[in-house]
Amino acid sequence: MFAICNLAIVPLRLEPSDRSEMVSQVLFGDTFTVLETKEKWSRIQLSADSYEGWIDNKQFMVISEHQFGQLQHIPRFYCADLIDYITGKNTLLSVVLGSDLSLLAFPDINLQQLVFDGNTVTGTQPKANLLQTAFLYLNAPYLWGGKTPFGIDCSGFTQMVYRLNGYNIPRDASQQARIGEPLSFIEESEVGDLAFFDNEEGQIIHVGIIMEDNYIIHAHGKVRIDRLDHLGILNIDSGRHTHKLRVIKKII
Repeated sequence: MFAICNLAIVPLRLEPSDRSEMVSQVLFGDTFTVLETKEKWSRIQLSADSYEGWIDNKQFMVISEHQFGQLQHIPRFYCADLIDYITGKNTLLSVVLGSDLSLLAFPDINLQQLVFDGNTVTGTQPKANLLQTAFLYLNAPYLWGGKTPFGIDCSGFTQMVYRLNGYNIPRDASQQARIGEPLSFIEESEVGDLAFFDNEEGQIIHVGIIMEDNYIIHAHGKVRIDRLDHLGILNIDSGRHTHKLRVIKKII
């Protein structure tokens, strides 16, 4: 079975329960495959990054295999406003930055004749645009599993910044660390490259986007800017290192 998210921000949970941990979020327009269905919940796999989790059966719309296939092979266009509205027949629906609006072009899917008049972005953008996009999330509060300006985690932040510039990367920091070209030194990096950080067991637990002049923008408490050196992230408020540098990756 195939489906699409027709609500603004839907939690994706580890287990089929409202009390379960939110591992990610499903935004308006995200498509997915339904892997397993229970009375109130479905286990799904997202099309964009193959991420799996449980979603409430009342919070998505089933589509045909043909419609699903159509949506996989068209240019994406995303909401480029922090928040805006879609209007339709007796409908007012909020959408957030990074929501996939591609379905609006398909009358057989867009049954409510929804219309979006806000700003959109489509296609692959220059690498220099990554930082400009990252600034749109500045001061967004940290939220485990979050992917929006109203709450976001470190890898959700990097994934959404890349998504809005036309690049699909995996959901979790440990997954993102497996792609791209490793760099030996900070000095080799460019604005937009990703820096990864590990814990005492060597597990990748954090990621951020490299800026000019040895600064980094990342989600830690909030999306913030700190210093980056050969040891890791130096918090500009406390003057202490908060994350240990493991590797820098050039993704594009």
